[in-house]
Amino acid sequence: MKIFILMSLSGLLSVVAQAKLNVVTTTPDLAAIAHEVGGERVTVVALARPMEDPHFVAAKPSFVVKLNRADVLIEGGAELELGWLSALVDQTRNPRIRPGAAGRVAVARAVRLLEVPTTLDRSRGDIHALGNPHFMTDPLNGRAAARLIAEAFCQIDPAAGEAYRAALAQFESRLETKLADWEKRLGPFRGARVAAYHNTWPYFAGRFGLRSDLFLEPKPGIPPTPASLAGVIAQMKADKVRAIIVEPYQNRRTAEKVATETGAVVLDFTQYPGGVKGTDKGYIELIDHLVGTLAAALEKGRP
Repeated sequence: MKIFILMSLSGLLSVVAQAKLNVVTTTPDLAAIAHEVGGERVTVVALARPMEDPHFVAAKPSFVVKLNRADVLIEGGAELELGWLSALVDQTRNPRIRPGAAGRVAVARAVRLLEVPTTLDRSRGDIHALGNPHFMTDPLNGRAAARLIAEAFCQIDPAAGEAYRAALAQFESRLETKLADWEKRLGPFRGARVAAYHNTWPYFAGRFGLRSDLFLEPKPGIPPTPASLAGVIAQMKADKVRAIIVEPYQNRRTAEKVATETGAVVLDFTQYPGGVKGTDKGYIELIDHLVGTLAAALEKGRP
């Protein structure tokens, strides 16, 4: 009888020791990196879908259930999830993911934010008070995110710290190798100007020496008008802009009309793995797809 009890207790302790961290992320790019760092020691679920605007995620009752079970909640921060995440967390009874807890990870604190406004003039459109929150499109910010996530995993699950650190090192090595390839691929186009529907891509453009300062939206979050598009078309013709970046939840028809007038090509871009075909394997694969797609378009546009 004693032997049976001891065996049962040993088995229970083994199960506890092998329990995985329940990780919830707000967006699929953060989920992909959490998978890279956590491996088989974590289960990861993203709340936003790959083709969904991260500013306007449709909150579901099932999200509260997932958050109640979470050991870690990873968010972009910098107002990326403003308007939907806080209300969900407030509905949970989970102290592990409250602000300030070890299980609450805001990636924005690990990166240098661009376009921080000096004043909050709402007449300029949807301006983010802390800066542009789409920082994960820069692969070095992806590395910073991985480091922060690994630090959180090690703090919450110190017994597996060595494994998390090893996985982080492997991810960083792969990323650095690919970064050299990406810089080489886009190197011939340094200084080229690219149009975008929305101001999502300053971090991506800055990393590779491109200009992303021409938008179909007259102001952030404001739909284009015929008059505003006429101005964009004139600028694109003057600067010989050959590519228009559009994300899955944006109006592609508008971009196609501008492309017809300017001779540019519309590129289906996404911030998230799985947002467009060929990007569903992981974060590094996502950036690889974006670089290849843009480089091919700019190559065709050469005189």
